[in-house]
Amino acid sequence: MDTYEEHQDQEYTSQNGEALDTAYHGEGVGQKEQVAEPTPYTYYGYSGQGVYQQPQQPQQAGAAPQKVNKKKSRALRRVTAAVLVVALVAGACCITGAVLNGKWESYMAGEMAYLQEKLHALQKELEGGSVNLGGELIVSPIEGMTPAQLYQENVKSVVNITCEVVTTEFGQSFKSTSSGSGFVLTEDGYIVTNHHVIDGATTIKVVTWDDTEYKAQLIGSDASNDIALLKVDAQGLQKAKIGSSDNLAVGSQVVAIGNALGELSSSLTVGYISGKDRDVTTDGTIINMLQTDAVINPGNSGGPLFNMHGEVIGITTAKYSGSTGSGASIEGIGFAIPIDDVIGMLEDLRDFGYITGVQMGVMVRNMDPEVAQQYGLPMGVYVDSVVDGSCAQKAGIRAKDLILDVGGYEVETMNDLTRALRKFKAGDTAIVSVWRGGQEVRLTIVFDAKSQA
Repeated sequence: MDTYEEHQDQEYTSQNGEALDTAYHGEGVGQKEQVAEPTPYTYYGYSGQGVYQQPQQPQQAGAAPQKVNKKKSRALRRVTAAVLVVALVAGACCITGAVLNGKWESYMAGEMAYLQEKLHALQKELEGGSVNLGGELIVSPIEGMTPAQLYQENVKSVVNITCEVVTTEFGQSFKSTSSGSGFVLTEDGYIVTNHHVIDGATTIKVVTWDDTEYKAQLIGSDASNDIALLKVDAQGLQKAKIGSSDNLAVGSQVVAIGNALGELSSSLTVGYISGKDRDVTTDGTIINMLQTDAVINPGNSGGPLFNMHGEVIGITTAKYSGSTGSGASIEGIGFAIPIDDVIGMLEDLRDFGYITGVQMGVMVRNMDPEVAQQYGLPMGVYVDSVVDGSCAQKAGIRAKDLILDVGGYEVETMNDLTRALRKFKAGDTAIVSVWRGGQEVRLTIVFDAKSQA
């Protein structure tokens, strides 16, 4: 590197070879004095650190622009290109983000539509009183009206029934009264109740929710199913809505309204379905029942059991009370006849005054489960004998057959067979499946009308 001492006597020239003034003064050692006027020459100055540096050349007014340094130009282009790349990348990212955002919104819209469809289907099932879970149709215990709302909407369709009964004992006649409940089946005055409520009655009085009294006529009744149909001379009564008991599940909430104790009219009790298909014996007859813990008191018999949509799904009939053999008290066990079991019978009572029903013409008994297991037989009803000329004989049913199914209704016990036959009317055709000779045989039967006593 050149030093100041080495060059202090050196003559400096301009680019065209002319000599330059390079005098330095006192305290300004190492620094060049300022030139008074702009000049086209290039000056070199000492940096004060032993190095000469080339300062920027001033440009005369009107002179042509200096050429841009190529290195700077390339750097500028690189910076510009980098900026463009960044801009393009940012733009691409924005476009990609917009596309992805659009796809995500489309995906979410599809998912929401799917969920809305499922929720809509579920709501439709709930409005119908049932929910399908795992293929089993059940009633939701939390949907529908509150008990207060249900009462307000349905109390007008519930009636009180009071009967005068004359009994004779030891040659003497005694008058007594019995009471129960019922509900309005039609606006023109058909009333449903239990057979045991009106059994032996000489007069029947029906009282509606507003204390209007009507004298009732017995249209027909059936002791084996404990149902009766009455008629009052009235128009514009509020009829009850009829639902379906087949769709009920244990745990479904229910409400009973009736004339508790024969004095507390329009009483409401709330509970749940505690069991289904209970075989309950009343007056020597076995009847299929719904079990409920809604309080059923004397006087409630014949009244409606509602689901939470305000539909009648049962006729309250009986209760267990007292104590067991061990002394334990019995509480909260009430029963109701499933409405699906008797709705057709009520139509028969209205149209004919009796239940037409059907019969097969067979003598049957239950199969012993242990015997069935021992011999590898399916559970069914064992046919002891077939009545000559009956529809069963015409269909080809034989003694020693096991009846497995009637018209799509599975049969394992005699009660199952009785319930299945309630689904048909005289003249209906059905397929009967029987077990014979180690295989299932399907036979076609046309039902006979049930004989009337």
